[in-house]
Amino acid sequence: MTVKYPRVGVTAAGAKVQAAVKGKPVKSLPPVHANIGIEKAYAKKLEALVDAMHKSIMWYVVQCYKHNTPESALMALDDSTSIKLDKIIRKLTRYWHKSFNEAAKQLAQYFANKNQQQTDQSLSAILKDSGFAVDFKLTAVMREVLQAAIKENVSLITHMADQHLREIQGITMRSVQVGGDLKYMSDQLEDRYKMTRKRARLIARDQNSKATAAVTRTRQLELGIKQAQWLHSHAGKVPRPTHVAMNNKLYDVAKGMWDEDALGKGKGAYVHPGWLINCRCVSRSIVPELGIR
Repeated sequence: MTVKYPRVGVTAAGAKVQAAVKGKPVKSLPPVHANIGIEKAYAKKLEALVDAMHKSIMWYVVQCYKHNTPESALMALDDSTSIKLDKIIRKLTRYWHKSFNEAAKQLAQYFANKNQQQTDQSLSAILKDSGFAVDFKLTAVMREVLQAAIKENVSLITHMADQHLREIQGITMRSVQVGGDLKYMSDQLEDRYKMTRKRARLIARDQNSKATAAVTRTRQLELGIKQAQWLHSHAGKVPRPTHVAMNNKLYDVAKGMWDEDALGKGKGAYVHPGWLINCRCVSRSIVPELGIR
């Protein structure tokens, strides 16, 4: 990574902030926002996996149910719908567990790389408009950040699939036990499917914000940017009161800002914009007026 400092007299873009670095006037750079295109593309790929799993489960389970509709609780045990459904669900669970494990690694890698490239491009463009020529390289620290993002995404994707499959097994077994008809079971499966699809969209949105925040912070530190200004997103229906209070305040990029309720139930921790679940806050990099120090 190379940084070319502007000559004296070059005016950086961005609003002025009433703060100082060692008594010198400073300016803030525009924030780096999570790319909505990456979020949608990631969500679409996750949803496609969930759709395929749902269609597969629905086809096999419905076929079994149609041919083995329980008429009483006195059906022969070796011939019961519950045993046949259990065998089908076990096979489907093994199949889709393996499929999601394989797909998760590829999807997470794709997402992390796309996010890092787009975030670097956005930050580079912001710096260029502000008078700084920066050529970002894939540093050792950035590689660690990407690996952490990949690992977290793999875990989230596989957990989503495993949770879905456990719920499906419970739905099918309960349906047989209560003598529910095909429509009852289908409605239950459809509801679970919608919940998992919603979970997939949440993963895409939340991880996109987290990854963008992590890449931005890493680059800020590599550039020597020590301070940033917290900007509340005002996007959520139920904003975190602590994050609303943080709006426009300065914080140490290396340390983060203290959030007294970050862990819930009044337990605090130092956090960065975009780190907590569903947090869409961003930051403005604070730089001395005549260069990055």
